[in-house]
Amino acid sequence: MKIGALAEDFTGENRVALTPDSAVQLQKLGHECLIEAGAGDKAGFPDSAYEAAGVVVVNGREALVNSADVLVKVLAPQPQDIDLMKKGQTLISFFWPAQNPELLEQAKARGVTVLAMDMVPRISRAQKMDALSSMANLAGYRAVIEAANNFGRFFTGQVTAAGKIPPARVLVVGAGVAGLAAIGASVSLGAITYAFDVRPEVAEQIESMGAEFVFLDFEPTQDGSASGGYAQPSSPEFHAKQLEKFRELAPRVDIVITTALIPGRPAPKLWTQDMVAAMKRGSVIVDLAAERGGNCDLTVPDQRIVTDNGVTIIGYTDFPSRMAAQASNLYASNVRHMLADLTPGKDGVINQNMEDDVIRGATVVHEGEITWPPPPPKVKAIAAARPKDKPKELTREERLAQEAAQAKAQTRSQALLLTGFVAITALLSLYAPPSFMGHFIVFVLACFIGFQVIWNVSHSLHTPLMAVTNAISGIVILGAVLQIGTGNWLVLVLAAISVLIASINIVGGFLVTRRMLAMFQKS
Repeated sequence: MKIGALAEDFTGENRVALTPDSAVQLQKLGHECLIEAGAGDKAGFPDSAYEAAGVVVVNGREALVNSADVLVKVLAPQPQDIDLMKKGQTLISFFWPAQNPELLEQAKARGVTVLAMDMVPRISRAQKMDALSSMANLAGYRAVIEAANNFGRFFTGQVTAAGKIPPARVLVVGAGVAGLAAIGASVSLGAITYAFDVRPEVAEQIESMGAEFVFLDFEPTQDGSASGGYAQPSSPEFHAKQLEKFRELAPRVDIVITTALIPGRPAPKLWTQDMVAAMKRGSVIVDLAAERGGNCDLTVPDQRIVTDNGVTIIGYTDFPSRMAAQASNLYASNVRHMLADLTPGKDGVINQNMEDDVIRGATVVHEGEITWPPPPPKVKAIAAARPKDKPKELTREERLAQEAAQAKAQTRSQALLLTGFVAITALLSLYAPPSFMGHFIVFVLACFIGFQVIWNVSHSLHTPLMAVTNAISGIVILGAVLQIGTGNWLVLVLAAISVLIASINIVGGFLVTRRMLAMFQKS
């Protein structure tokens, strides 16, 4: 089967749907690869690199379309591109069927099969083909870089001889792929990061990355995610509560990154004009939903504007294209995996299996019929909704109060244990010999202190804890060696056993520590 990659003719689009690396992988599957001359230049892949990878470089779009069985592209094709296609050909690209009904009708009339990469369902098996997630990951990261470039101040807090510099406060609205990428980049730069999402179950993901989840005092009547892993509209009551919370946060945050999108609908308005007016001078808003109208009232697509009160609003729609080489590699890999699923046999013939959740979900035109919208996937893509009887998510203040109560209870139990120890020691001192009492007190205190040291160590400090236990084992070995020369056979046996067990602990501790540290080493 011949796979042809079309050049992108949209101004500012630098990506390409086929890279030399992906072409090599496709050729291993038995396919022949073609590319329009100059298609990869903007992404840093010259025609010579394709020729070295065994790709046929074709001059002219019409010649390429006539030669290929499958056409791959990044953005949706132009009407004149579809006019060049013939019946039975397959097109794989972003298509946005809800926004392009005319293109759907045109493809239907031409008898072209269209697979929209933006319609791949978000289920586990389809992650390797999920081009929206691949591009959103890059967009989220790039959004933080653009925000930092326009913010003009430190993200991280610093204490210098000249004075203290407070950290920036960043709010990320939407904790999908783009939102999580933005959270990771923001936290890495040292900012105090807050995040909000309509799905309360993502709070754990947000907090595990070092950000603080913004809770609403509202019990949603529906799940925030639709079948297929994408967001769905919120109820008017929930939306009103959302805006109320954002108005509260607006004067406190320095940077806002909005990522909320609903497939087939305009972007929801979440950051209103009065919120922009309440923000501090020098603040920055990066609207990743600008292409669909924007989450901010004042966003202008493809432009950077500065409001009267000095707030910068960035509405660029080409964040992935600003990292064209990596974006092309990721997108080409998504397309390659889609082609691998379409041609499961070794004969290179497309098997358009409409019973397959992924292929059916992505197919928007097939055999002269419009097949969009697809039925819900058989596999649910998101986490189960929170049961009604599950306890309400705690706020930060409530969690701190709960931890303080637990610490107080632990202190009381420790005081009771210490009182019991004193009472037992007083009774033993009346009958036990002095030599026994000395050893007994050392033994009990060692157990008590050892328990406190081990029990109260945070999970993130397990590797340092291993070093502490190694040191304790070293003390045990030293004490055992000193006891070996006492001449008592029982002491000799116990000392030898102590040396053996402590040695095993030390060797195991070093092995585990080395293995854990290797996980954090850069390759």
